[in-house]
Amino acid sequence: MSVLSAPRASIAGLVLTTLLFAACSGDKNTPVSEGTKNQILHIGNGTEPADLDPHVVTGVPEHKLIMAFFEGLVMPHPKTLAPEPGMAESWSVSRDQKTYTFKIRKNGKWSNGDSYNANDVLYSWKRCLSPALGSEYAYMLFSVKNAEQYNKGELKDFAEVGVKALDDYTLQVTLANPTPYFLSLLSHYSTWPVHKATIEKFGKVDERGTPWTRAGNLVGNGPFILKKWEMNKIIVAERNPNYWDAEKVRLKEIHFYPVDNLATEERMFRSGQIHITSTVPPDKIEVYAKENPELIRINPYLGTYYYRINVTKKPFDDARVRRAFAMSVDRKTLVEKVSKGGELPSFSFVPADTAGYTPQHSIPYDIEGAKKLLADAGFPEGKGLPKAELLYNTSEGHQKIAQALQQMWKVNLGVEVALVNQDWKVYLASQKAMDYFMARAGWIGDYADPTTFMDMFVTGGGNNQTGWSNKEYDRLIRQAAETGSQEARYAIFQKAEKILLEEAPIIPLYTYTNKALISPDVKGWEKNILDNHPYKYVHLSSEGEAGTLSKK
Repeated sequence: MSVLSAPRASIAGLVLTTLLFAACSGDKNTPVSEGTKNQILHIGNGTEPADLDPHVVTGVPEHKLIMAFFEGLVMPHPKTLAPEPGMAESWSVSRDQKTYTFKIRKNGKWSNGDSYNANDVLYSWKRCLSPALGSEYAYMLFSVKNAEQYNKGELKDFAEVGVKALDDYTLQVTLANPTPYFLSLLSHYSTWPVHKATIEKFGKVDERGTPWTRAGNLVGNGPFILKKWEMNKIIVAERNPNYWDAEKVRLKEIHFYPVDNLATEERMFRSGQIHITSTVPPDKIEVYAKENPELIRINPYLGTYYYRINVTKKPFDDARVRRAFAMSVDRKTLVEKVSKGGELPSFSFVPADTAGYTPQHSIPYDIEGAKKLLADAGFPEGKGLPKAELLYNTSEGHQKIAQALQQMWKVNLGVEVALVNQDWKVYLASQKAMDYFMARAGWIGDYADPTTFMDMFVTGGGNNQTGWSNKEYDRLIRQAAETGSQEARYAIFQKAEKILLEEAPIIPLYTYTNKALISPDVKGWEKNILDNHPYKYVHLSSEGEAGTLSKK
């Protein structure tokens, strides 16, 4: 049921159409109309980024920015996400699928004009795997021989890790086991190179939070340069003339706006302030879909919206309590009445049909079963259960979902849950420090394989952040990594996910859809399940052209 009655939706649509015509027609000098003329793209980025260090950050807002400033050995095709040449102009793979040899392009340069080579990758992977840096994404490189052992301090000599610079323009990578998705892993920003001289100018190689990522300091190898960063206001990227494929880049600038208020961002779109929003307010989805369907995009998205549970804090140190909370959530009502963006209820963690993998086990919606578990744990009808807190990062959408679950738990279990909201940086720090009871989370696949979801929850994993540990789960994830057959690997994942759902350090809620408002002027912004949009393929035009893709 829509939150708007039919007459109100119609009136709202009429007003919306009028405003959008004024903003998009070119009759008015708005940032969008001027931007289209001058190839300046205006984007809502959701929130202020925590940092721009590719070896430290973990969020989607940061990813959208880092894609402008850095480039990996390979980069994803904007439609298919298939690996394409980036820093490496070509590569070859050995017969046993364990050795990859990359040829680094000789015309590649950093944004300050320095040439880059294979040693830059060597330096950057050593930094990412450094135990002192504490990269949450270090495990992305664990398929490389001895990388995990080095990251865990079991191996001190990085020369024993399976990455070598055979010469300045040849990089050889040796894997511990055949990894069919290895090239897709390299499309992730945590594996991308950083500029050694810049890192060490502003601090130690394994030091977090130094000013090397600020405007005027940051040196990258991507299609854009960081021109300006005004905190909580705007980040400006300008075209990098030293980028190896600069001729393909048609945008002159990209302006990113850290707006975490959904209503504010939507108003910015209507008034011609931005070309693209980061999402769409739930109460506006139906209006746009009916009245201006050409302006709204709702696409499948390889991600799960879920809640983390801190298993080190009472009462959530008891799996029965965790399961009770997970089993008492009406996910169908949540997606139909609250989120309202075409999301699918999630009763397991890995989204269905992820590269052919669909979970066989689930967390049921079972109020009576949940009550029994709570009673068995010593809290009949919720009596005596300490009041817990639910943490979420500031957002109207997250608030509505949190309020819905707060009410479900009160009605279904008789328990009180307090809501706590924090801005993005503080929220991330709270989870990392395990300073929470339950916390909102969302995980978007880094590549199209169930591994990107399952390896999050190994003991001590950088993105685990629940305190949960299970030796059998860890063993199964290691076994899957060593298994070449997809059928056998997926069978192992089924066993592992069964353990994860039974012990419930997380509460899966729904499978994402990607929702955005986008101006018809934006070309080359292709649909894909990771919402990944390499900016060198994007341009602006008010002529209604379809845009073309090149595989150069």
